[in-house]
Amino acid sequence: MAQLSTARGERTARIAERLRGRGVIRDFDEERTSSHLELFFDLTFVVGVSRASTALHHELVAGHVAHGIVGFIAAFFAIWWAWMSFTWFASAHESDDVTYRLLALVQMTGVLVLAAGLSRAVEHNNFSVATIGYAIMRIGLVIDWLRVARDQPTCRTRALRYASSITVLQVLWFLRLATPHSLIVPTFVVLGLAELTAPYWAERASTAPMFNPRHIDERYGLFTLIVLGETILAA
Repeated sequence: MAQLSTARGERTARIAERLRGRGVIRDFDEERTSSHLELFFDLTFVVGVSRASTALHHELVAGHVAHGIVGFIAAFFAIWWAWMSFTWFASAHESDDVTYRLLALVQMTGVLVLAAGLSRAVEHNNFSVATIGYAIMRIGLVIDWLRVARDQPTCRTRALRYASSITVLQVLWFLRLATPHSLIVPTFVVLGLAELTAPYWAERASTAPMFNPRHIDERYGLFTLIVLGETILAA
């Protein structure tokens, strides 16, 4: 009876550990390819690229060339940067436990909400829905980085820098919605540059290689195929 109780306790502990999961550090030199979860994640970006491209087409047909191009650049930056954030995190810290998968689903939901708001963003410079989608996506990403900070002391500072910078920038994106129409483009440029700078600041906290170059190379190739596919479909 005691042995049975011990076995059940160990089994319960293993299940609990599997559900809770741990933030991990992947071997940057391991042989790996895109996971099924990453490929599924890419499908949500197909929707985003498609919505942005369709909105651009409508603007060009209506004769709003400059307005459409500026709106499309802003929308595509949002899609591209969301994809980049997930891809680079997964390259270094994909753990494939239940919690990681659930957080990935949260991020996919955010991307779909972002995609739903892209037509309004391109055609009317209204980024309210897109910003909400961005926030949903980044909730999952921030929790991912906090898990790494909790479980991997060697890169805790780096992970906390990522989590804090993402949080602050997301608050600023919401504040941007209240800016006058004349400041829509300038504030987008400033915050876009801040987004690009934040990873540089975070990575200065660690000199050890974290990201798998072969994995990143494959992921960029797949994203390029997504964009080219949508271009051919639009043509």
